Amino acid sequence: MTKSELIARLATRYSQLVAKDAEFTVKMILDAMTQSLVKGQRIEIRGFGSFGLNHRPARVGRNPKSGERVHVPEKFVPHFKAGKELRERVDQK
Repeated sequence: MTKSELIARLATRYSQLVAKDAEFTVKMILDAMTQSLVKGQRIEIRGFGSFGLNHRPARVGRNPKSGERVHVPEKFVPHFKAGKELRERVDQK
């Protein structure tokens, strides 16, 4: 499901919600989640899952084309862990 599909589904499911309002709501939620992750905060949505950051330390890699050694800097990558309820619902399908 894409962001556009989510917005369309919300607007269809909730008739009192105009498509523009659904789009604004989805964008605001995603913005708030992004800002929390940027600040290094963990996000937990009960029954759905949690979002956090995993630290990847600096390392030495290789350029696959030339074979030369390349320094890969440390970084933080977003990580999602599905909650128990979500895992159970997906497993029942």
